[in-house]
Amino acid sequence: MAPTFALFHNPRALPEAPYGRVQEAVVDGAGHDAALDEIARWPGYAPTPLVALDDVAGALGIASVQYKDEGGRFGLGSFKALGGAYAVRRHLAGLLETRLGEPVTTADLLDGRHRTLTETVTVTTATDGNHGRSVAWGARLFGCRAVIYIHATVSAGRQEAIEQYGAQVVRTPGNYDDSVRQAAADAAANGWTVVSDTSYAGYRDIPRDVMNGYTVMVEEALRQWPGAAPPTHAFVQGGVGALPAAVAAHLWRRLGARRPRFVVVEPEHAACLLASARAGKPVAVTGALDTMMAGLACGEVSELAWDLLVRGADAFMAIPDQGAIDAMRLLAERRPPVVAGESAVAGLAALRALAADPDARAALRLGPDSRVLLFGSEGATDPTLYANIVGRSAESVAQAFPSRGAASTPRRSR
Repeated sequence: MAPTFALFHNPRALPEAPYGRVQEAVVDGAGHDAALDEIARWPGYAPTPLVALDDVAGALGIASVQYKDEGGRFGLGSFKALGGAYAVRRHLAGLLETRLGEPVTTADLLDGRHRTLTETVTVTTATDGNHGRSVAWGARLFGCRAVIYIHATVSAGRQEAIEQYGAQVVRTPGNYDDSVRQAAADAAANGWTVVSDTSYAGYRDIPRDVMNGYTVMVEEALRQWPGAAPPTHAFVQGGVGALPAAVAAHLWRRLGARRPRFVVVEPEHAACLLASARAGKPVAVTGALDTMMAGLACGEVSELAWDLLVRGADAFMAIPDQGAIDAMRLLAERRPPVVAGESAVAGLAALRALAADPDARAALRLGPDSRVLLFGSEGATDPTLYANIVGRSAESVAQAFPSRGAASTPRRSR
């Protein structure tokens, strides 16, 4: 049977190289430490669970599968809460410190001490849903205004989830990349600040802040990891590349030569990172970018992410939507269940597909001793779509096994 996925082994990867100057320019230790210290102080912070999928590991013939479940992050339903909101806070504090000539703390922003100034600031971004929700939440939390751009196919449920945080939502024609361009143009015309995880020429500092925020999740996973032997493999979903680059960077920096083999996973109709890896340089994928995995429907690569992934990713995969559908249902039906959105399960879907292909499995050295790390990047962020795919609501799935909370408590936390 022909494989149901595309797999490209990256000839430019440097698996034995130390984390060097080029990588430090993308994500560095100081940036991670600052993000972890800051985010850990926010109201409601707690490490999300690292869930052992022993049943999945057994079925695939590998030692372990650990799934970092981001569905409960700050009540926003995804890991994006760590990035966009953190970048909003960094931007506001920097702006106010320049104007006032004195330090501005998170407590100052949370209690509204500088509300008359923060209310004059507008942040904006384009989104498939989760990043915009984070930026909107951060704007409300820290006291500024947000205008969020969504493209034609973003669901009404995701739009409503953004609007509940007081943001103005603007729907644009075209795909995600078209909405990125519209947000940038309107920001330039109106004096707004773009808070994006996508970097491009002349725009790198804020995306770097976003990526540093994402590394908090990775550090939590390493602290929760069972046993002394680190993961041997990591499968991480792509998008514009900010998430896999942040994950790869932190694993590389913390584990060095012991870091896992790293696989970037994308939908087959929105695989800009795979196309770029094949070309040896960033290339755009155009068209409708039609995929059920809405958070990964991106056609253009982030510059910063490419700078890291070109050497830090061992392989790139593209998978069909059916793989994500099957993975969502698998997690919902297991005991204890895991509520996972369609973009959250790309890594699991890729792992299952690869494990069933003897040649691909051998090429990535996936075997009985393999320990796999996955990042479940979202919960049911579109409840209607989730129920349509799984056949039950997220609430009914979660309630099917009331002891799940205890079962997935992190082993160690900061």
